[in-house]
Amino acid sequence: MPVVIETRTGAGIAAILPDLARLRVTVFREWPYLYDGGDPAYEERYLDVYVRSPAAAIVTAGDGGRIVGASSCLPLRDEMACIRAPFAARGLDLDRFFYFGESVLLPAWRGQGLGVRFFAERERHARAGRADFAVFCAVRRPDTHPARPADAPSLHGFWRRRGFRPLPGVSCELDWREPGDTAERAHTLDFWIKPLQDTPVPPSLLPPDPEGFPS
Repeated sequence: MPVVIETRTGAGIAAILPDLARLRVTVFREWPYLYDGGDPAYEERYLDVYVRSPAAAIVTAGDGGRIVGASSCLPLRDEMACIRAPFAARGLDLDRFFYFGESVLLPAWRGQGLGVRFFAERERHARAGRADFAVFCAVRRPDTHPARPADAPSLHGFWRRRGFRPLPGVSCELDWREPGDTAERAHTLDFWIKPLQDTPVPPSLLPPDPEGFPS
């Protein structure tokens, strides 16, 4: 049976919050997130923002009635303050941006092109909402991190093939507890961007020297 991709909004998201919470708890313990959530009830409360945001969507991958993967998006204006802050501080209109949240997929379903579908469906949804740009952020991990698996691939090439480019110097911080820790620690996340409407990237998001913006 083929994997079924669905884009859910509003009540359609509320109905699957327990499934999404379990996916987050399971997948985010892995590299590079190293997120020790462990509490599905907390994850459901976190995910409730997608139910409350009228323009938010969750793209799900289902196999035999079981949700095996999911990918989120919502208007940047509806995201948490620390994610909005780098754009608001530059005087940008948050309504022009759609934020792509996490993608989680169980190991047995990886390598089948579902990550590409997740990006394509979220971009379709963001364009329908007339967003000019899609943005997301990724946790910054050094190559020498002791928990980095020897065969851990870089996702930078995958994101570039989807049309995204990094925004040097544009980052935010989020706190979470890693496995084995007793307290949360700060993590730096770097932003990537993709124009959705053939619109140039706002100059305030570019390095001082435009030639320094990675191609």
